[in-house]
Amino acid sequence: MNALETFEKTYKKAPEGVAFTPYRVCPIGAHSDHQLGKITGFAIDKGIRMAYAEKHNGVVEIQSLQFDKRAQWHVHSTPDHKQNDWADHLRGATVALNSRYPLNVGLCGVVEGELPIGGLSSSAAVIITFLTALCKVNGVKLSPSELITIAQEAENKYVGVACGKLDQSCEVYCRKDALLYMDLRDESYELIPVSPKAKPFKIAVFFSGLERSLAGSAFNMRVDECRSAAYALKAYAGMEYGKFGETNLRDVPVEVFRKFEDRLPENWRLRAEHWYTEFERVEKGAEAWRNGDIETFGELSFASGRSSIENWQTGSPELVKLYEIMTRTDGAYGGRFSGAGFKGCCMALVDPARIEEIEAKVTREYLAAFPHLEGKYSAYFCETADGASLD
Repeated sequence: MNALETFEKTYKKAPEGVAFTPYRVCPIGAHSDHQLGKITGFAIDKGIRMAYAEKHNGVVEIQSLQFDKRAQWHVHSTPDHKQNDWADHLRGATVALNSRYPLNVGLCGVVEGELPIGGLSSSAAVIITFLTALCKVNGVKLSPSELITIAQEAENKYVGVACGKLDQSCEVYCRKDALLYMDLRDESYELIPVSPKAKPFKIAVFFSGLERSLAGSAFNMRVDECRSAAYALKAYAGMEYGKFGETNLRDVPVEVFRKFEDRLPENWRLRAEHWYTEFERVEKGAEAWRNGDIETFGELSFASGRSSIENWQTGSPELVKLYEIMTRTDGAYGGRFSGAGFKGCCMALVDPARIEEIEAKVTREYLAAFPHLEGKYSAYFCETADGASLD
């Protein structure tokens, strides 16, 4: 059953609304938003859906078709600390929203994810879906930037993931048939339409068959290594520096990094190497997209994936294998890990005319390497889509 059917079966009535947020992919710009870099992104036509109805007693009651446990709390007494289950993202969203707009109305809801968990920012998508519904029943109207900030705060402060605003921004600002090109330092963005000169494409998503949790991964450590590199580089260059948590590689010119990179511990140097080269790849990628040059854009996406392996040093054996297969698959313009790169999936821009042979080749070679993942591995081919609606 889907979310709508489950809601009707559970509550013996039709839902009052259905909220939806698309998943996102980031072809170039990975692991850079938390250091105020630049990113690119698409929303895709699959995502998180929630059927819901208001509860005037202030209780929030949520179930997910992906998880067994139903969760419940009150908008006036949401636990201050995470409870270590799937609903922590939504508790965090309740706390963050309630601190700005005092809430009185709760909701009952059923959440459904259209694709497997991992790599498509499902955590951000479920938060935004929930927030749009909770705002609706409480008569709260958020601006897009408020929605993004509140969703990020839920992950940063409540769940404990040191993410930036890439995921949330893609899921709110993106529009069909356009590339989101965004600068996280001032949060300015541009939607670059598909050029009439560009070759047709679809977005392929190859799930490794493994799921992952960002909070339980080395994600936060990578962020701290970037901040450590920035802090040290400022000291070497005699630049002013303040609090560690407010230090970003974007504060440090690339010339300073090149001058002092040999003084950095190897891990810090590699993280910074990825960040600075990714910044350059994003700028080149935006220009290529503007010119309708999907081949160059794709090559930059593949280069981004290679840097994630060598410099960011993420990628389970399964994801590395998927990435390597994609790089030698005819009809795949470019692609990389989607998400943090510890488990989850890979994404690629592909020629729609070659989807069948692409799927057959990637599936055959991947399952030859990991036969135990047959039945868990899956592939999907998606279109670009609009971000979440706030209406």
